[in-house]
This record gives sequence, structure tokens and C-alpha cells, in this order.
Amino acid sequence: MGDTQTGRPRGRRREADLNDARLMRAAREVFAEQGWDAPVSEIARRAGIGMGSLYRRYPSKELLAQRMRIVGMEQLVAQARTALSEEPDPWAAFARFLRDALSAQGPGGPLLPLIGGRLPATDEIVAAAAQLRAALDDLVEGAHRAGVLRADFTAADVPLLLEHLTARIPVTDERATALHLRYLDLILAGLRTSAADGPTALQGPAPDWAELSELWNASEG
Repeated sequence: MGDTQTGRPRGRRREADLNDARLMRAAREVFAEQGWDAPVSEIARRAGIGMGSLYRRYPSKELLAQRMRIVGMEQLVAQARTALSEEPDPWAAFARFLRDALSAQGPGGPLLPLIGGRLPATDEIVAAAAQLRAALDDLVEGAHRAGVLRADFTAADVPLLLEHLTARIPVTDERATALHLRYLDLILAGLRTSAADGPTALQGPAPDWAELSELWNASEG
């Protein structure tokens, strides 16, 4: 009863939530290392749960991957909205979001391109993607209006930038994150406009959301 009165999940719900979090982490690592054909048994092993528990929650690999994709998008939305609400300066909000998103990627790297091409666009995934686009649009448009972000950088550049910044490096997770953040600082220096000199032009046209959607949904060879 105490759990109900305080609004906390009951013991079984809390255990299920912890198992789910472990599954998300393990699945990200396993898919990143072994690709889509990785056995579900390896995901369960790394998560420290039984196959029965996994299949009760996710009866198929596709359902597990769909949930991973939604969780990944929801996390990015939360990070973007937090940065916008807590950082009154548009550049600080933009930079904070990128640092928070990069720090939270984990050893598996970016989730969305990893599994996007294997999954149908369910209503829930479409809704989560729309929320992510809106959040990133708000971040980038705010920085553009303030004149602090180069005009040829678009919101659709953000997911691809995160993918480039989270290349797998054969070092410890902590060192990899430190290196990723180091290179982010270099990129941020190039993205911020200068009062004295305008930024040099970027090569090639900027992506838009339609092109990014095609990339996510392309079949993997």
C-alpha cells in the first residue's frame, strides 16, 4: 500500500522497469557489435535476465527494436526540451543538447540509424519522430534567430552529426565519451557564427527531414 500512496511503482513494476532498462542497454550494445542478425539470447544474457522474461515483454526481436527506437527518440526529445527550458541563451541550449545527447549515447553508438531500416513505421514511431523533429527544429531555429548558428546548418543535420560523432573507438567507454566530446567542441567552434568573419561555406547541400527519413528507412545491405 505504501508504494501506491507515494505514487511509486510496486515491486514487480519496479523490477520490470529495471529489466527493461537493462534490455535497452544490452540490445544497443549487441546490435552495434553484431548487427541485426545478433541472437536475442545474447541480449538476454548481457541484460542478466532469462529468455522467458524477455519474451513476455517483447515476443519478437522487431518489437524489442521498435521499443528501442521509440525510447531513443523520446530521450533526445527530453534532452532538447530540457536544454531549451533551462538555458535562456539559444547557443547555450543548442550546445548543451548536443553534449547531453552525445554523453548519453553509450558504447553502442547512435540508436536511430542502427535499427531504423529494419522496422515498419508504426503510429507510435511516427508520433515519436514528429516530436523529435519539432524539438530539434525549435533548438536550431532559436539559434538561427539569435544569429549564433550558421544559417546553412539545419535541424536535419543534427541526427547525422551525432552519428558521425559517436564512431566506435577501441578504448574504454569513459575515454570514448571524452574523445567524442572533444571533437564536439571542435565542431561547435565551426558551427558558431563569428562577429568578425562569416563562416566558410559548407560543402554540399544540407539534408532535410525527407532525406533523413529515407536514410533511416533504407534497407541495410
